[in-house]
Amino acid sequence: MSTKEASSNDASIAKVDMKLEIVVIPVSDVERAKEFYAKLGWRLDADFDNGKDFRVIQFTPPGSGCSVIFGKNVTAAVPGSAQGLYLIVSDIEAGRKELIAHGVDVSDVFHDAGGVYTGTDQPYLFGRLRVSGPDPEHRSYRSFVSFSDPDGNGWLLQEITTRLAGRIDRAETTFASANDLASAFRRAEAAHGEHEKRTGQRDENWPDWYARYMVAEQAGGELPL
Repeated sequence: MSTKEASSNDASIAKVDMKLEIVVIPVSDVERAKEFYAKLGWRLDADFDNGKDFRVIQFTPPGSGCSVIFGKNVTAAVPGSAQGLYLIVSDIEAGRKELIAHGVDVSDVFHDAGGVYTGTDQPYLFGRLRVSGPDPEHRSYRSFVSFSDPDGNGWLLQEITTRLAGRIDRAETTFASANDLASAFRRAEAAHGEHEKRTGQRDENWPDWYARYMVAEQAGGELPL
């Protein structure tokens, strides 16, 4: 079969949704881990114990479609070996404050060192050299906070306000929580204020402008002026 024929056949096959459901977290003390993730305010979905040699606990972060599980005899991975687990937030400072309010020991907000991918810091998406404070240009994907569970499994908050082009279907704009939606409204309000300054008049159709801005921002499209 030629490459052209294969591509044609692939295009004719309906895509099957494959949604990431579970990430397994290796822990050494199940009760301690359960207490920690409950303290985060995550939803406890399951705690199944057969009373002998198996136990599985499932938690889901607020607004997440993916859950984590841990327990007894659920993974052969070394406790604490799960690293680079990303939690996406629309406001990095608010996310950090939320973790602190739940009694979690978290890092300061940091960003990458401009394409430096080696260093002594803990690894994260853009390298191993952290610079204190949020990204100076407030670019999406570039500001972080880190924390670990009692076993040392490493988590990162990553601030994303605008997705890269093609990452979101513009026909399916959604917000995971009321907080995310409120943050999007605030950004649209600020941008609309600049829009009215440029036009020199009040925009009577501001709801339509807000809607276009919020959809374009989430989908990584061109923002209205």
